[in-house]
Amino acid sequence: MTLALFAAGSTETALAFIEIGAVVLGLAVLARVAGRLGITAVPLYLLAGLMLGEGGLVQLDVTEDFISIIAEIGVLLLLFTLGLEYSDVELRNGLRTGTLVGVIDMLLNALPGVAAGLLLGWSPLAAVLLGGATWISSSGVVSKILSDLQRLGFRETPAILNLLVIEDLAMAIYLPVIAAVIVGGTLVATLTSVAIALTVVVVILLVALLWGRRLSDALIGGSDEALLLGVFGVTLLVAGIAQRLEVSGAIGAFLVGLALSGQAEVRAMNLISPLRDLFAAIFFLFFSFQVDPSKLLDSLLPAIALAVVTSITKFATGWYAAKRVGAAGKGRMRAGATLIARGEFSIVIAALGASLADGPELGALVAGYVLITAIAAPFAAKYADRINLPARMWKRSEPSPVT
Repeated sequence: MTLALFAAGSTETALAFIEIGAVVLGLAVLARVAGRLGITAVPLYLLAGLMLGEGGLVQLDVTEDFISIIAEIGVLLLLFTLGLEYSDVELRNGLRTGTLVGVIDMLLNALPGVAAGLLLGWSPLAAVLLGGATWISSSGVVSKILSDLQRLGFRETPAILNLLVIEDLAMAIYLPVIAAVIVGGTLVATLTSVAIALTVVVVILLVALLWGRRLSDALIGGSDEALLLGVFGVTLLVAGIAQRLEVSGAIGAFLVGLALSGQAEVRAMNLISPLRDLFAAIFFLFFSFQVDPSKLLDSLLPAIALAVVTSITKFATGWYAAKRVGAAGKGRMRAGATLIARGEFSIVIAALGASLADGPELGALVAGYVLITAIAAPFAAKYADRINLPARMWKRSEPSPVT
């Protein structure tokens, strides 16, 4: 009996290894194709997930819980490495000077989603959820674009990163508030949730800014193996604590990356980058893996219209943000195009509204919308600065490392 169970378990494990191995090899092929085309592989990963997931051409029977955990780790590592590229000085400056850009970003990109929801006849709450989904750029996709196109040192990149941070911090308030409203909690319960979220964000931020050097000193000693395990463990630990307290784990991961400096920062980037690429590829695959292509058809036209409108508004936001840091012409266009992508936060917001009367329609529309913008953004970011503009707009727009 024991041998029979062991044999059955071994067979299931072998099949899981074969499926996961085939998926990863397929991702490797797509990454090579993307390299030949000179673009990020994100759109190819998304299309592959659409074809292999529910209702796709070939449906894989992989363990969803296992893949979803890997995918979430991928997002955390993307945000961690993004934090490594962003100094504490730049964060302080961004929080001090980025309020106006953040307000403009919210107005330009959330209001079209709210208006679209109301025009479709949805409840005001569902419309507000759609507004949240159209508001927030995908930190995961944007960071992947910046990394793959080697633009982390470009003049406009601090403006892009600053806007992402402001949006992530805004989500720390938006998500618990909207979740409390959906559940129907009292005013006291809602205010308590908001207070907890704000406290957690402030505490993590202060720890990152005030004790970041101590964390770096504690991790830098020892071998590369010890540093890799330490950095990986701290990132997951902080992200998990933040998420447990109803704050985005992405914020926690970003602030851990922000806290590291000096040799710890350089070595951590070199060690964690391969892991980031592996886990992030699975994240993008898994995201579209869960979308049934047949359910996208009814919401396809509204999703396309909303994607067009909010791509223009997000482009305008990025243009303005890059202009404020001294970029011109090419740099502004790169910033606007890079920020078009929506992703993980939009899906989380749509999932919150699953229990509403308009929940199924909201989920299908957001899924189609995210797929369109996440696929379009890498191509737009790649070729945006090739558009001819008046000569006066190109001044100071060439790549310039941020010191």
